[in-house]
Amino acid sequence: MSGNSTGNMFRVTTFGSSHGMALGAVIDGCPAGLDLTRMDIQGELDRRRPGTSNITTSRGETDQVEVLSGIFQGKTDGTPIAAVVYNQDADPSAYEALKNKPRPGHGDYTWTAKYGVYDYRGGGRGSGRTTIGHVIGGAVAKKLLKHLNIKVVSHVTQIGKIKANHVAYSHVEEYSSENLVRCADPQAAVKMEEAILEAKAKGDSLGGIVETIAFQVPAGLGEPVFGKLDADLAQALMGIGSVKGVEVGFGFELAQSTASATNDEYYLEKDQIKTTTNTSGGIVGGISNGMPIVVRMAVKPTPSISLAQKTVDLERKEEVEIKIEGRHDPCICPRITTVAESAVAMLLADHLLRTGLVNPCHL
Repeated sequence: MSGNSTGNMFRVTTFGSSHGMALGAVIDGCPAGLDLTRMDIQGELDRRRPGTSNITTSRGETDQVEVLSGIFQGKTDGTPIAAVVYNQDADPSAYEALKNKPRPGHGDYTWTAKYGVYDYRGGGRGSGRTTIGHVIGGAVAKKLLKHLNIKVVSHVTQIGKIKANHVAYSHVEEYSSENLVRCADPQAAVKMEEAILEAKAKGDSLGGIVETIAFQVPAGLGEPVFGKLDADLAQALMGIGSVKGVEVGFGFELAQSTASATNDEYYLEKDQIKTTTNTSGGIVGGISNGMPIVVRMAVKPTPSISLAQKTVDLERKEEVEIKIEGRHDPCICPRITTVAESAVAMLLADHLLRTGLVNPCHL
């Protein structure tokens, strides 16, 4: 499988680089007859676009999408959906001095070691800007999930050492949309924003934790050994740049507890089987159990900072010191929420099609 594609039946291939001509995605396998317009995709891109506040990069991109194929008269026609976003505010000049000097925390050196060539302009294909492709694919996937009343929501639960208090899942989307950091705890959100601005003023950056919840996912998605739903979700989220850890449900907390305290017991609600708790995050034995799917990802601090850092000049073979110029997010977490939703939505859409729970005739 190509490192630029994801999915089996709902397959998304992304393309483009940070300072190239354009970025985009091709979605193959979406059934015909799905209500879909350019604005469905644009709305999702607007949620991740840069330059919207003082806690994001100042790069002035409007990220206007053009749909090239796959939609006819407001519906998908069963052919590949191709969509593109042209770069309007690229400025590769800030990276000329770094073309032979790999930036710490970036993929500059490892990509060079693998391919022998590297697009040093803002990270090239390794830039966070390439998640435009994720979001295009996710926008289509979300429309498909909507037919089964499945909703995917992401929010920030931690920035640096500041942790949000638990908020009822039913309020997560409402509360997190009311602030710049997309945190569902209003008091913590204020402190998070202050911490991001403080790090930015120092030329530094912060990491954090983003939680994604999928509601109304039916039981039965995933495979018992290879192709477990939680394993595939972890792969999908780890495929997002700067993500260094993923946990499902209570995750690592389960390692310090007992089965008697954390096993999710079953009960009947009318004719539906549910669990009294959800420590498993909606997945047991690699298969969804009908409860909300809950996954969290650890996002590292943005590696592009303006403080002096040590590296090696690959051409001269000598140790040097660099300072990174350009425009960068002092914290990736707020904007990466949309990308996390997209990654989870694409994965669920693929599993639903593979399991036969999406009937193309009923779109």
